[in-house]
Amino acid sequence: MLNIDWAEWLGYSASILILISLLMSSIAKLRWINLGGSILFSLYGFLIGALPVGIVNLCITIINIYHLTKIYKVKEYFRILPINPDSEYLQYFFSFYKEDIKKYLPQFNFRIAENSVGFYVLRNLVPAGIFLGEKYEEDALLVQLDFVIPEYRDFKIGKYIYEDQKNYFLNLGYTYLYSHAITEKHKSYLLKMGFKEVIKNNKKMFVKGISSSEK
Repeated sequence: MLNIDWAEWLGYSASILILISLLMSSIAKLRWINLGGSILFSLYGFLIGALPVGIVNLCITIINIYHLTKIYKVKEYFRILPINPDSEYLQYFFSFYKEDIKKYLPQFNFRIAENSVGFYVLRNLVPAGIFLGEKYEEDALLVQLDFVIPEYRDFKIGKYIYEDQKNYFLNLGYTYLYSHAITEKHKSYLLKMGFKEVIKNNKKMFVKGISSSEK
């Protein structure tokens, strides 16, 4: 067996976490994982007496905590912007994110039906997400696409759509939202957004009831 003590394993673990953090497209995930790596690296540095390693990574830990606090505490501004089905930007958006969209919704056909509900979600004026839904029943909307660009995947946009914009759907006459979950990651997302798994027309679906958000 390799003669490696636990301090060295701590260093290896820290290195792996730092490496994994650099693979994250989500800024929030990058910061969280990098925070774990910097904490372990700081401990490793102090344990082996390498003060520069310990001190630098302690500073990185503080920087990560600072930026995570900004991510979760700083006020951000969201707004929805209706989609023009014929817009050149929409086609460019679909083309640019086509492969990423297919990972989550492999059956999405990149077309907008006449009775669709669609809008971009602007986050601090940046087009960060897109929502498309199609009339499913008289009072129900079937979610066809709920996509957020990689940099903003921290669930804030999902919560904005499904919680803060309840009245938007109610004003259109929809009190239920339905969705299919093709992948486990998508299923996990829907559950976090408050959807519940049901059997509808002999098919497994997810449904979320909408009630007014006005107090």
